[in-house]
Amino acid sequence: MRSLAFWKAVVADKANFLESLIGLLEERGVRYCAIGGVAVNAYVEPVVTEDLDLVVAVDQIESVESLLREHFSVKRFPYTLNVSAPDSNLRVQIQTDPCYAGFAERASPREVLGLTLPVATLEDVLQGKVWAAMNPERRASKKKKDLLDIFRLLEAYPQLRDRVPAEVLALL
Repeated sequence: MRSLAFWKAVVADKANFLESLIGLLEERGVRYCAIGGVAVNAYVEPVVTEDLDLVVAVDQIESVESLLREHFSVKRFPYTLNVSAPDSNLRVQIQTDPCYAGFAERASPREVLGLTLPVATLEDVLQGKVWAAMNPERRASKKKKDLLDIFRLLEAYPQLRDRVPAEVLALL
């Protein structure tokens, strides 16, 4: 089974939500990129996730939200848009936190689980994971996954170690 088919099987994406979402963004010329675990998978040995975390260019977020509401279920939270579709367990979160401004502009296409997507730079992916691991409001289980992702990145790219705060390194 190919990687994309496996990922779609894991998330039970019977609605082709993944392809529909990416297709809409591409068709409308949206500047976006993958961050989070999917982006980590673009740089190191992949692990399966049911999440797809994205960032959209700041000047396009309002129009993207309107576009996605026409096709999918969208729930707005303080720093995310959660997008879903019936018949798919894929969980898409679009980060709206201003700290991610610039990620989409620096992104480049990479293959992730058999799909070519714009992916945040390695440095931006690491930074996003550090922010997540240091977020005091984040669930403990999510923080552990963030720490594992940081560890995986540093194992493959040890030259990035100086970009990780000592308090996070101490937890690895």
